[in-house]
Amino acid sequence: MRTLIRISTAVLLCIGAASAVAQGYPERPIRLVVPFPAGGGTDSLSRLLATALTSKLNWVITVDNKPGAGGNLALDTVAKAKPDGYTLVMAQTDNVVLNPLLYSKMTYDPVKDLEAVSSVASGAVVLVVRADSPYKTLADVVAAAKAKPGSLTVATPGTGTIAHLVTQLWQNASGVKFTHVPYRGMSQALPDLIGGQVDIYMGSIPTLLSQIEGGKVRPIAVTAAKRSPVLPNVPTFTETGIRGVELASVWGVMAPAGTPKPIIDKWNVAINELLKQPDVRQKILATGAELHGGTPQSMTDLYKADRDRLAPVVKAAEIKLD
Repeated sequence: MRTLIRISTAVLLCIGAASAVAQGYPERPIRLVVPFPAGGGTDSLSRLLATALTSKLNWVITVDNKPGAGGNLALDTVAKAKPDGYTLVMAQTDNVVLNPLLYSKMTYDPVKDLEAVSSVASGAVVLVVRADSPYKTLADVVAAAKAKPGSLTVATPGTGTIAHLVTQLWQNASGVKFTHVPYRGMSQALPDLIGGQVDIYMGSIPTLLSQIEGGKVRPIAVTAAKRSPVLPNVPTFTETGIRGVELASVWGVMAPAGTPKPIIDKWNVAINELLKQPDVRQKILATGAELHGGTPQSMTDLYKADRDRLAPVVKAAEIKLD
């Protein structure tokens, strides 16, 4: 009985200590690590979140860009950081879900070494062609690909990206064959698309929206479950009869495993409240992204579902980055 009392007392003391830490949190600046360079979509979303939290909650958040190895450098840094709530990362599907499938050697395990805090937003993929392309619809593209298998070139931001995986899903669903041309981001691919060196480009809506609005490229279809509010006249793949291609990259905040639950909960509540604010919602939606939010568990489940779905696709296509 005495042993049971001691154990119960110890548990209560630990819970009390964790709650006390959360009540006083944060007491110093928080570091939000971003896996990509400044100026990109992930960076912009991270800075928007950091600015909003600073403005509305008086939290001091420093955005730390740490690009490299497809996001592995940043996530490894956070996975090995002290789990005290002062180092977090803006993760996304590409590095949490895909990297473990693409790299044979990982210095961290995103499932064991990181904890979900809250998803923030997602960006579906949009298929675009140059403004004067003969392809007006998805049916045009599929017909051309079936007429001459392998003759159409599909550019993506890189091997193993969400856009590349969408291309694989599209080929599997349609029974067509494309020639994949990987680039290092949209900025390198766009001149070749406009110049006619490649036929099609697949990239995220937030990345391509300004190019679409500027008339440099023409959108053909999106991989979202429903039409994008910023591209209301562009059909989904499903609408055109091609199923199984729905996929988006989901951004979410993660913390080192072992971070006290009250701190995780405090961040989760803060993010979900921010996503209800009209000004924050408008800024995120204006980029072409979709709003998320939810519990840490819903974020974990979402990434697991994508991992289970994409693992056999990566294996069948023999896609590797090392």
